This record gives sequence, structure tokens and C-alpha cells, in this order.
Amino acid sequence: MTDWTSGYVADIDYTSDFFRELTPAHLGFCALSQGHNHRLNQPNLTYCELGCGQGFSANLLAAANPHIDFHAMDFNPAHMAGAANLAQDAELDNVHFHECSFEDFGAAPGLPQQFDVIALHGVYSWVSKEHQRHITDFISKRLKPAGMVYISYNTLPGWAPVMPLRRILTNRANQGTGPLEQRIKEAMTYAQSLEQSGAHYFSSNPAAVRRLEQMKSNPASYLAHEYFNKDWTPFHFEDVAADLSQAKLSFLGSAEPRDHVDDISFTPEQQTLIQAESDPVQRESLRDILLNEQFRTDIFVKGKLQHSQRGSIAAWFATPLALTRHYSGGVMKLTWRGREVSMERAQFQPVLQALEKGPMTVRALLELEVFGEIPWTDISRMLTLLIGEGYLAPCLPQAGLAERAERCRLFNSAVAKRSEESETLQFFASPVTGGGIALDRLEQLFLLARSEGHKTPGDWADLAWQILAPQGQRLQKDGRTLETPEENLALLRVRATAFAARRLALCENLGLALEPEQALLRSNKVAA
Repeated sequence: MTDWTSGYVADIDYTSDFFRELTPAHLGFCALSQGHNHRLNQPNLTYCELGCGQGFSANLLAAANPHIDFHAMDFNPAHMAGAANLAQDAELDNVHFHECSFEDFGAAPGLPQQFDVIALHGVYSWVSKEHQRHITDFISKRLKPAGMVYISYNTLPGWAPVMPLRRILTNRANQGTGPLEQRIKEAMTYAQSLEQSGAHYFSSNPAAVRRLEQMKSNPASYLAHEYFNKDWTPFHFEDVAADLSQAKLSFLGSAEPRDHVDDISFTPEQQTLIQAESDPVQRESLRDILLNEQFRTDIFVKGKLQHSQRGSIAAWFATPLALTRHYSGGVMKLTWRGREVSMERAQFQPVLQALEKGPMTVRALLELEVFGEIPWTDISRMLTLLIGEGYLAPCLPQAGLAERAERCRLFNSAVAKRSEESETLQFFASPVTGGGIALDRLEQLFLLARSEGHKTPGDWADLAWQILAPQGQRLQKDGRTLETPEENLALLRVRATAFAARRLALCENLGLALEPEQALLRSNKVAA
């Protein structure tokens, strides 16, 4: 491993995922849910992502938010070259990639003096104390007053039983020779042999056994960056809060909306304990103990601006929402933190049905009387849970939607073209939500076929097979690989028909069409 990596894995490229917590509109909603009067609805915003990996999230957000100037950095030159290549193909001019270290980033040319948002997803736990200090120094100097920081990291006490497992794996991998992927596979085999031998560590720590079993299904690209860096630190919340307090930041809340609703995570007795803790930092630490928390997605702010009660309700009323997940009807049961939460169908179904026609504000939903006689506290709770569960997403204003639709179309076309070669990129940019919508490779190919004039699901399936067959790609059904063209085509037609029936209208409402005229038509219809 070369010196420039500072102990961070560079042998295997990081995954190209998208995380909704990075989305400006989502961060704004979470701030509103906590009563904070955020400034993310202002013009000329600046956004910085530290340790952006492949840069896919930064590119997607730039396409969906052309009114924001994005800067993203990573130390890996291959990642930055690939990110810049995608930005060029998507004709993005509001995203800038910087290949440098945390220490040098502050002196990068063309960097704004200060940012409205600084985000780092899955970075802080995987870098050295020195780099953690460089990060907090950068935040201290570069975050605007009232600015927001999103930071996620591994957390104690949840990781405590698994820390020896990580040491077993890294020690074994460091003893080996050859490519890292091969050494990871051998280390996994060794750990499994220890578990099967009856080692007391595993028999006394069921969490370690579950983690090892879970790791079997993870790709090497994930395992390498999650477990095999030189530096790997699960934090107590209060330690991260102390680090960021040096940059004048205070904790606002979680970027996971479901964590804003205590009664779905805690028993009444546990809620009493939480409410009795007056210190906000110790209160969060207590929550981690009660939940045995393993991973936190935190929002910190540089100066809280608390809404008045009237102002908070007015901000809620002005929030536009979009349907982002197909609802097939029937009872909805949410499972969160190991607890099952039932929702009254008569309450949520009219909301989802109204949003099937397109995005609308909470005020518009109230005017349609979809909430019936439900009190406001129950309405806000229900909407928060539906957003947390992924049925709804907060949206951007209607102003500028047509421009966003075209920018997203160019980006999504570049992603869809890449899906002809691989399944690496699994999200499209939505000009409606300002974030990413998950679409697998086949769904992207179906939309690509449709944009090229293929009218029916059968035609979409035929084009997809013309792309997959020469690559030796085969579909699976019931755990069996389909070998014949007839079997593969039959399953592709089933998938295409289901996509047309269940997902296509949703994709259109979210502005994911790849045809220029359809994207603009859809934008105008929604705006109307």
C-alpha cells in the first residue's frame, strides 16, 4: 500500500451508491422536523462533500440541483477522473471535483470561501485522528453561519462486540500476499473456520456471528472500505459532538426521519428516561445505549435558528411532497428498530392516492381534505413516517422545474448508457425531489428503449436482451440461472410488463423520462 493512501484502501474502488441523506431537500425537511429555520431554500447555495468516493452522489445532486454550486473531493485520482468523466458526459457545469487530501483541500483552487452545506458520509470513522482534525479545521473555517453539516459514522456501543472480529480479519489479511480482494476472501474463510471450531468469542457474542454471516453477502468493494482500512474508529456520540463543538457546531437531529418519532423506537419507560435527561448530548448518548446504536446519521448546525410555532407550521404547509414508492393497497406495517408499527389505512391511503397525480404541497393536501379530522400533530407524524419509509420525499419548489428536468435528462441518459455495459450505477436523478431514485439495470434499459422509440414492454425486453446476450449476461429465477434465450426473454418480458404497470407512471411523475419532449411535458404538467 502506497504512502499517499495514508492507510486507506486504494486497491479496490469504492462503490457508486447514492444516499438520500445527502440530498439538500431531505436535509431541509429533517431540519424543519426538528424546528430549525434552515436556509437551504435560498438562492446561490454552495455545497461541499468531503471524501466523495466515486463522486456519483455529487454528480447526481448537481444534475438535480442546478441552482447549487457543488464541490467534492477525494484523495483517489481514479475516483476523481471517473467522476469528472461522468460530469462531462452529463454536461454538468455546477460540480467541481478536487483530487487532494483533507489537509490540502482548503488551498484547492477555485474553492468558495464558505459553504452552506458540508457533508461527509461514511468518512469520519475510517480516517486517522490527524485527518479527523483536518476535517474539523476545514469545517470551522469554511462553514457559513447557519450552515449545516451532515456526518455519518460507526457508533458505540453497537460496534463493541464486533471490534475483535474486525481485528481478526485485518490481521489475517495483512499476513497474506497477493491482491487485496483475494486476501479478504481468505480472511473471511479463516474467521468462519474459527466460528465453526467453537471459539468462545463467537459463542459468547451472537452479534459477531450475525455480522460474519451478513458479510458473506457483501461484495469485496464494500468489505474492503468498511473493514480493512488501517484506521477504523467507532465513536461515542459525545466524542463526535465534542470534536464539532470546536467548530462552533451544535447537534440538530438525525438525517433519518423515523428517528424523529420516539414512540416507534422506544417503550414508554424508555421515553421517560430520555425525557428526564436534560443535557442534549447526554440525551443522545442515552438513546444510543437504549438502541445499541451501530451507525449514526447526524445533522449539526453552526447556529440554531428556532422556528416559532406559527412559522414552523407555515413552513410545513409550504413543503411540497412527491410519491416515490408504489403503494399496492392494503395494510401498511412499518418495521423500524426491531419494532412493528401499524398505520391506519384510512389515514394514509388518501394521501398516497392524491400524490399519485403528481407532487403537491402539504397545504394543497389539506385543501383537498385528504387528512380528514386528524389533528396536526398526527398529520406531521404520519408524513414524517411516510418519508422515512420511502413512500414520500420532500420536493424542490416548482420554479425552475423545466430546467432541472432537462439537466436530469442529460445525466440520466449518461447513466442509462453506462447500464448497457454494467449494473454499477443504480440511481437516476429526479428534478422533482432534487435527489436520487433507485432504478436497477433492467429498469434503466427499459426507459432507454422507450426513449429510442420502442413502444411496448415486449419491445423493451427485446432491446434489453440484445444488449445482455452478447455480454454473456443471464437472468436468474428462483435461484436458477436461465440458460436459453427463450427463458431469458420470457422473464425480461414479465419484468418489463410489471415495470410498465407499477413503476412507469411513478417515474414520469418524478421526471425520470429520457425523451426531451416527455421530460418537458411532464415538468409543465406537474408545475401546472
